Amino acid sequence: MGFLGEKTSKLQVIDCSLRLFVIPFSIASIWLTVTNHQTDSSYGSIVYSNLTGLKYMVFISAISGGYAVLAAVSLWVKCLVSKAWIFFVSDQVVAYLMVTSVAAATEILYLAYNGDQEVTWSEACTTYGRFCNRLKLVLALHVITLCCFLLLALISAYRLFSRFAPPFLPSKEAEEQQN
Repeated sequence: MGFLGEKTSKLQVIDCSLRLFVIPFSIASIWLTVTNHQTDSSYGSIVYSNLTGLKYMVFISAISGGYAVLAAVSLWVKCLVSKAWIFFVSDQVVAYLMVTSVAAATEILYLAYNGDQEVTWSEACTTYGRFCNRLKLVLALHVITLCCFLLLALISAYRLFSRFAPPFLPSKEAEEQQN
């Protein structure tokens, strides 16, 4: 069942809406991260490009936003909508990548607030408070995007696996007749 000229199911509307919903959140998290910097006269400046985890998060945000645009457009192409396995695999991969980037950003934020005494890293958020507060906002946007992709992964899995009949389990009577 495609989008054009046919009845649109609620699941398809939710699917397309989630994909479109993700795009501004991805763009906002990229922009907020890339423009996030702060300078302190005693300790110097901090920018996102000095932190590998934040660079990774920006990269994954770009991938997820680009994929969301491509997937939203391709939902309107009937020959691609019938290929449920393409959406299933792609949604799963992007959801897993989002999980890893949220974990990387969370670790950076945790270390910025708490430091790591074992390796003598001090916390940085008392000095770079504006940077950390903006990073919290970025992480919140990224988590919202992750939740959307987790829902999309469930929807695409449902779409793919609902096409198959459940395995046949013979009843006890049929088993007794065979024996």
